[in-house]
Parts: sequence; structure tokens; C-alpha cells
Amino acid sequence: MTLSLDFFRSSIGKKIIMAITGFIWFGFVILHMVGNLQVFQGPEKLNTYAKFLKDLGPLLWVARIGLIVAFFGHVCTAILLKIENSSARPVSYAKGSTIQASVASRTMAYSGLLLLTFLVYHLAHFTLGITNPEHYSFEYILKNGDVVHDVYAMVILGFQDPIISGTYIVFMIFLALHFSHALGSMFQTLGILAPKHNPTIQKLSTGLGLIIFLGNCSMPISILLGYVR
Repeated sequence: MTLSLDFFRSSIGKKIIMAITGFIWFGFVILHMVGNLQVFQGPEKLNTYAKFLKDLGPLLWVARIGLIVAFFGHVCTAILLKIENSSARPVSYAKGSTIQASVASRTMAYSGLLLLTFLVYHLAHFTLGITNPEHYSFEYILKNGDVVHDVYAMVILGFQDPIISGTYIVFMIFLALHFSHALGSMFQTLGILAPKHNPTIQKLSTGLGLIIFLGNCSMPISILLGYVR
């Protein structure tokens, strides 16, 4: 037991926690994006998908709680590692050596904090209906006769607001940057592949970050331009 605690208190233990929790959230972001892209298939498809998730009942809440635990585990571990790194070198370098560091790696802390604020707002808007309750009051009748919450209308009305869409797109830039660096770091931390594969993994991570950005941003842009209504 003591050995286990000592391991997770160590830097490598914390980095493993960061890698695992980050992987959980990466999987969620991909699934969430794929589900939301059904907005291009019309209200019947998206609202049926939303009903399927709601009908999961307790399982949906287990998944939500698991994601919340993973998220705060990720954030808290990142803060602890940041404190440890600062304590290990209380005096800054005379000259910042960021030539080899990418923009994504240098903005990890900032993008993480911004994504936290985005998550809170996103939940308040689309999940809880707090920020824009007028978007949360519509109902939709499925082809089988079930009356459900009109998620499609909520997404359309939300993204028709240029401020909401613009803010969403900005946050997606930081999300893509965060994942483009984090995925490469995850593979290195877990030692899944040899160091010689690091350049390939980094290219793959950057590509996946770009896919996340394009996939998520395609929705507000299409709605703003009137292609989806």
C-alpha cells in the first residue's frame, strides 16, 4: 500500500495519471464530436441520438462522474507537477530556451485553464440550460411519436449567435493545441513506443488535433453561414 502511494506521489506516477486521464478525455472529445456532427443529418437524427444518451439513465451519470473525476484528476496532477518543477528550479533560466518547444507545449497550462472555463460554460449552456434558457424550452416529436427535448433547435439557436460561435471556435483552437501536444506526451510517458517513433507520434497528434478543430468548428461555421438551419 505504501509502495503504491509512494509511486503515485512520485513525478512519474503523476505523469502516468496525467496520461491516463488525458487519454480518457481525448476519447470522450472524439465520441462527443462524432455524436454532435449528426446535426448535419437533421433534427430527427440528432434528437434520436440525444434520446439514446438520456435513456442510458444511471449509466450516463456513471460516465459523467467518471469524466469529472478524470478531469479534476488531470487538472490537480498538472498543478502539482507545475509546483514541483518550479520548486526544483526556484531561479529562472537567464535565457528562455524555447527554440525546440512548440506553441502547443508552451501554452499547455493556459490552454488547460481556458478549457476549464469553456467546460463550465458549455455545461451551463447546452446541458443545464442556465445561460440561455430560451434555447432549452423546445420539444421535438420523433417519427415513433416520442416527445423529446429538441437538442437540434438548441444547437442551431446557440450557434446562430456570432458571439457564441466565435467564442466556441477560439476555444477549439486551444483544445486542438492542447491535444496536439498532450497525445505525444502521453505515448512518451507510458513508454508505449520507442523514442525513434516520437516524430511520427507527434505528427499523428498534430493531425488528430487538426481533425478535432475542423470537425467541431464545422458546426458553428455551417450554421452561421446558413448551410444548416
